Amino acid sequence: MATYIVGDLHGCFNEFQLLLEKVNYNPKQDELFLTGDLVARGEDSLACLRFVKDSANNAKTVLGNHDLHLLATMLGIKRVKPNDKIDAIFEAKDRLDLQNWLRNQPLVIHYPKHQFLLTHAGISPEWDLATTLACAKEAEKVLQSDNYADYIAQMYENKPERWSEDLQSVERWRYIINVFTRMRFCYTDKRLDFDCKLPLEQAPQELLAWFDLDNPLFTQKNIIFGHWASLMGKCTRPNIYALDTGCAWGSHLTMLRWEDKQIFTQKRLK
Repeated sequence: MATYIVGDLHGCFNEFQLLLEKVNYNPKQDELFLTGDLVARGEDSLACLRFVKDSANNAKTVLGNHDLHLLATMLGIKRVKPNDKIDAIFEAKDRLDLQNWLRNQPLVIHYPKHQFLLTHAGISPEWDLATTLACAKEAEKVLQSDNYADYIAQMYENKPERWSEDLQSVERWRYIINVFTRMRFCYTDKRLDFDCKLPLEQAPQELLAWFDLDNPLFTQKNIIFGHWASLMGKCTRPNIYALDTGCAWGSHLTMLRWEDKQIFTQKRLK
């Protein structure tokens, strides 16, 4: 039995299957985790969704920003981007089942057995473990509610930048969602920044990667995330693992086998 964690699929289903073949993945024995962003940009987002949904007994994913954007387009809140290549999802007979399944996926997976936290983008530098898990549950409850469309319609903003226990309603939910699904850089005072798109080494001095800020949780727990393809798997802390390596943008898909920390990769086919 082995535990595998795979970086952002972004519709790269064939590469995903080849990666599973490389490690002789056995769905009856092995565990499989994914860092979110199952959809958009690759050739077969529909197959990625169906595979993870149909493998629910042993495959688990967290929600990414592209997964949430797919929900927004399914609800008619946002228009479909041609480059996302998701038309097949809208034409699928099981579209509503996929939509409801997707919005019921977690923002964070805490796996005490192997002592890791899995999320799409990261953990707020202002949160301890208890706050991280509690905030995830709050936002998940909203996404799983009957009026989740109203919240998703208000999701597309960058504020608030700072965490406070006093945040309420949409502002509180939006901060939580932005941390778990969109965060990369923060200011040194721990405010979130969404303007900088530069590679890590070219960022202004007042900005740091979220995992480089001072938070005891970042040394106490193993944290696994995706989202930040330009890192290409490189992280400054040995217990924090970056698994998005830009397969949909022409690079490769990355898998981590947790037991021995071995990395496996599969190059983009097209």
